[in-house]
Amino acid sequence: MKNKIAQGKLSWRRDDFERRFGFEGGKYLKVGAIPSCLMGAICTVLFYVVLLYLPDSAFKEMFTNRGWTQYAVVGLGFWTFFLLWIKTRKIKLQRKPLKLAILPDDPDFVLTVRTVDAVTNKIAQNADSPKDFIVYRRIVQTLSNLRNLGQVADVDALFRSQAEQDENAMETTYSLISGFLWAIPILGFIGTVVGLSSAIGNFTGVLNASADMSELTPALKDVTAGLSTAFETTLVALSVALALQLFSTFVRKSEEELLDDVSDYCAVNIVSKIRVDKGLPVAPQEKSEEDAR
Repeated sequence: MKNKIAQGKLSWRRDDFERRFGFEGGKYLKVGAIPSCLMGAICTVLFYVVLLYLPDSAFKEMFTNRGWTQYAVVGLGFWTFFLLWIKTRKIKLQRKPLKLAILPDDPDFVLTVRTVDAVTNKIAQNADSPKDFIVYRRIVQTLSNLRNLGQVADVDALFRSQAEQDENAMETTYSLISGFLWAIPILGFIGTVVGLSSAIGNFTGVLNASADMSELTPALKDVTAGLSTAFETTLVALSVALALQLFSTFVRKSEEELLDDVSDYCAVNIVSKIRVDKGLPVAPQEKSEEDAR
């Protein structure tokens, strides 16, 4: 029975996506740059290898004959995608504790200083390292300070403080993603400038070198190639940025919902179960009620 419980325990060290492949792994919802970069690089290489074997087409030309910015956009696009995708895996892992009970089966159970061990033991049965999960970390930290808290409102205030810290930490995990989402369109605009410069330069050279219209027409092909680079680099960059921005919005929404669900879980399972007794100092308003009696 103990072996079954051990095997069924939640384990961030075992189940985190990055750690499965030998990387250190970002805590909670943070994604490491190295594994996502490697995955993005591999997919970029595979993408261009596939293009090499495809028949010539406008799509193939758009990615292979439009300058260096296209390669940079594709590489950053895949890197950003995997940053977001790995985040979805981490969100899924952090949701698992919310499906497990941490209170004894007794419906009349109340949480006091004397019954804290029943909750912490239950958490220890659920996860091999509770501090690696957002919800368990909040609960364990709060219960460890329960003896020093004067009233139930203090417990709720502590949970709110932890929730604010987690929200601030969530914002920092998007710094690299936000930077890439900003850089991708800029690369497209750089490609546009390079293409227009090439087109104008070629056109000027054609006018200077060709006085006969019969010679001018074929020379204009170099000019149109520069215009294709100008417009298609922007098209690709904006399309990639739009798709990734929508994906980022979806992931951020899922992360915010996770933090909200963690707060609700703590309120239902901890705050609502706390009762004042001899082990927990009586709140001032409750003292006045006792004096009136």
